[in-house]
Amino acid sequence: MSDYDPLPESERAPKPATRWTLHANAAVRERLDFENQKAFEAARRGFIATLDTTTNDHDRHDQAVYDFAATRFLEGTAPDTVNPSLWRQAQLNALHHGLFEVVDGIYQIRGFDIANMTLIRGETGWIVIDPLTSSESSRAGLTLANQHLGERPVVCVIHTHSHADHFAGVLGVVSAQDAASGRVQVIAPRDYVDESLAENVLAGNAMGRRATYMYGNLLQPSATGFVSCGLGPALSLGTTGFIIPNDIVEATGETRIVDGIEIEFQMTMGTEAPAEFVFYFPQFKALCMSEIATHHLHNLYTPRGAQVRDALAWAGQLNEAIELFGDRLEVEFASHHWPTWGREAAIDYLSKQRDLYKYIHDQTLRLANHGYTADEIAEQLTLPDDLDSEFYNRDYYGTLRVNAKAVFNRYLGFFDGHPAHLNPLPASAAAAKYVDYMGGADAVVERTKAAYDDGEYRWVAEVLYHVVMADPDHAAGRALLADAMEQMGYQAESAPWRNFYLCGALELRNGLPKGAKFGASAGMAASIPLDNLFKTMAVRLNPERARDLVLHINLHFTDHEPVLLSIERSVLHAHFGKSLESATVSIRISERNFKLLMTDQTDAGSLMAQGALQVQGDGSALLQLGALFDQFERRFPIVTPRPMSPPG
Repeated sequence: MSDYDPLPESERAPKPATRWTLHANAAVRERLDFENQKAFEAARRGFIATLDTTTNDHDRHDQAVYDFAATRFLEGTAPDTVNPSLWRQAQLNALHHGLFEVVDGIYQIRGFDIANMTLIRGETGWIVIDPLTSSESSRAGLTLANQHLGERPVVCVIHTHSHADHFAGVLGVVSAQDAASGRVQVIAPRDYVDESLAENVLAGNAMGRRATYMYGNLLQPSATGFVSCGLGPALSLGTTGFIIPNDIVEATGETRIVDGIEIEFQMTMGTEAPAEFVFYFPQFKALCMSEIATHHLHNLYTPRGAQVRDALAWAGQLNEAIELFGDRLEVEFASHHWPTWGREAAIDYLSKQRDLYKYIHDQTLRLANHGYTADEIAEQLTLPDDLDSEFYNRDYYGTLRVNAKAVFNRYLGFFDGHPAHLNPLPASAAAAKYVDYMGGADAVVERTKAAYDDGEYRWVAEVLYHVVMADPDHAAGRALLADAMEQMGYQAESAPWRNFYLCGALELRNGLPKGAKFGASAGMAASIPLDNLFKTMAVRLNPERARDLVLHINLHFTDHEPVLLSIERSVLHAHFGKSLESATVSIRISERNFKLLMTDQTDAGSLMAQGALQVQGDGSALLQLGALFDQFERRFPIVTPRPMSPPG
C-alpha cells in the first residue's frame, strides 16, 4: 500500500476559491432561475414533526449515525466555495427533515438518511417502503411516525430495489424471525437477493472504498467540505442487515392486497438497479417511482462502481409508467427527494425525465456513429434548453459527461478503437516514463503552476496525476494536485464529483486514512443465502495459497441440504445436494453458524466447545481453509499508486 508523510500543516488547510472558481460559479447564478421556489414549497409541504434531538446515535458505538445539526451551515446564499446550484439542492435535501404527509394515509421519513422511508397506513398496521441504510435510522423514523400518527405494527416491508440504502436498515423495523415465519410480508422484485448481494458483497470492498469518496464520508460538513450527496442529505453510518423476501413480484401487472391496500406493480429491471419495480396505489391515486425518477439526473454509471445502466430501457420504463398510471395518478413520490402533486405537473416531470435519458442515449450513439470517442462525446454533448433548465434534470448526482461515456461503454466497451490504447502500460509504470520525458517531477510541477494560475485545473490534475503516481513522496506535486482538485470540487454541480475531488485533496494532503478489514456485518452475514456466500468465498480465494491444493469438504448442515465444497486448480466450487465419501473432512454444523464462521463472526474452537460443530476426518483442513482467503483492506489507495501484485 502507498505510504507517505502528510504535507506540512500549512499546506493541509482548505484554500479559498480562486478568481476562476468565482467566475465559474457566478456564471451558474446567471444561467439558472434561482427565484423559482416551487421545489422548496414541495419539500416543506405536509411537514408533521421531526426528532427532538440533533443526533441519531449508533446502537453499539459511541458515535452518531446521523447528525442533523451538521448541515445547519447550509442556511443562506451559496458561499464562493460551493456551486450555487448544488448549494440549492443541498438545502432542499438537508434542511427539510422529519415526518411528512404525502396524502392522508401515505407518509414519508425524509432527511434521516440518503433515502426516504415511506409508510402506508393499512387497515391494521404499517406497510414500510425502503427501510433506509441503517437500523438506527429506520427505527427512529418508525418511532417518530408512531408517536404522531398512532402506534401501529409493521405488517409488510417493500424493498423497491437492490441497493443497500433501500434495504440495509430493515432490522430496525422488523425481525428476521417475523419475516421467515411470514408474520411480516416482505415484498421485492425478482432477482433482488442475487443482485443485492452481488453488488454489495462480491464487489463490496472496492465499491465501499470508492463510496467513501462519492458520499464524502471522510469530509467534515462545511462550506469547503461536505455539503450533500445530491441524491439525499447524507448517508447514515449505522448497523446494517438483510432479510430474504417471502413474496417476489415477477411481472408487470401483478397486484397485491396488503392489509387492505391494493398495489399494482410495474417491473423496471435493468434501469436504475438490476432488480427494481415501481407501483401504484389506486385508492390513494399515488404512484411510487422508486428511484427511476428523482429530482436530478441520475447515474447511468455510478462513480462508486456498478454495472452500466441501460438509458434506453430507463426511458422506456418511464414512458410505460406514464402509459400505465398517468391518467389515474394525482401524486407521484419516490424513494428520494420530495413528491410532485397534481396530475399535470407529475406527467410533465416524468416525461421530461424520460426525454432526458432518451436524449443522452440517442445523441451519444449519433456521435459515436460519426466516429467520436467517449471522451470526445462527453466534451461536446449538451442538453436542449427545455430539458437543461429544469432543476430536476441537473447534474446533482449523475452527470451528462459521465452518462454519455456510460452509454458509449454499454454499446462499445471501454476501448476507444485506437490501437495505442489496446494494451497500455499500467498507471505507475506509464507515469514514471511520462515524468521522465517531461524533464522530471520538479520541472513538471514548476510548469503546472502557471497552468494553475490560469485556472486550467483539469489539465493540472491530468499532468500532476503522473507525478504523484510516479513519486507519491513528491510533496510539491501532491500539494498542487490537491489544490487543483479542490477548485474543481468547489465548481462541481454534482455532489459526487465535489466529494470525489475534495476527498482526493484531503488524502493527498493528509495521507491514507486508517481502516479495518472488509467483512460483512453480523446482520448481513446471518441472512446471506449459502449460494451467495460461496460466490463471495470464491472471489476471496488467493490462487498462490491454493496452488496445487486439492481439498474436498463435506458440509452436513443440520438445517439445510448437504454441500460438497471443493477447491482444485485454485478454483472454489460448491456442489449442492452432494457429498464425497473420500472427502478430506466432513463437518456437521448449522447453516447460520457456518455463515458466521466463514465471515469471521466466530471461530471453530468456540463452536466445537459449544457442541455446535462436529468434525470427522482431517480437522486441520478447516484451519487450512481459513488461511486460503484474502482479507481486503477497506482503505486502499485511490489517488496514489498501488502495488502491482496484491499481498500473497
